[in-house]
Amino acid sequence: MRFGKPLERTREYVEIVKMAIARQTVSYDGAHYTLPLPDGPGKALKLGFHPPRSHIPIYLAAVGPKNLELAGEIADGWLAVFFAPDAAADQLAAIAAGRAKAGLDLKGFDVVPSVPAVVGDDYASCAELVRWYAALYIGGMGSRKTNFYNQLAVRMGYEAQAREVQDLYLDKRHRDAAAAVPLEFMDRTSLLGPKERIADKLVAYAEAGVTTLSVSVFAGDAETGIATLRTVAEALELSGVGE
Repeated sequence: MRFGKPLERTREYVEIVKMAIARQTVSYDGAHYTLPLPDGPGKALKLGFHPPRSHIPIYLAAVGPKNLELAGEIADGWLAVFFAPDAAADQLAAIAAGRAKAGLDLKGFDVVPSVPAVVGDDYASCAELVRWYAALYIGGMGSRKTNFYNQLAVRMGYEAQAREVQDLYLDKRHRDAAAAVPLEFMDRTSLLGPKERIADKLVAYAEAGVTTLSVSVFAGDAETGIATLRTVAEALELSGVGE
């Protein structure tokens, strides 16, 4: 897919999806998408079955400020990555600005970070399982000039470290890139350590405006993964912020 005008493309795409799930006849003539395809035999169609509910929420996985604003304006929720509670104010302000454009506030908008979880006595040791994931996104998910996860790390205060991770990763020095990911970055964006520490972090997420938490288990086997989920559930109960 071409990358030009990503905000316009996303807006048009969401408009088409909303038409489809509302069982409207999908006829669309936008700057980027045309349905039915021009000069073809196709005709405008509508969904062939009735959705189980009248409103199916749409979530956008936005990273940059303008995309966050767009998510607030046209979506029902935000799928966040590398979400740090102490850095969330600017992100949620961008979403709130988008909501205001649509005549709405943040009430009912679902903030859903995807958060790595590793349980153990020592949070620094737990972070080692997150290093490769963080290095891939900060260093290798995009070109040297266009990597939104790298830019996010820069906005979070890790400009020099993000550049180093990217340089190492793109030079095929993946192990060195992983080693260069700051422990603080991983800790700010993950659930690491024993149950009590995770419970404290869950409180921080809730206070930052998170409404749903998507827990990504980082474990070497199924048994450890199940145990991790159980511990996070116990931490949620301990925190008092869950439903």
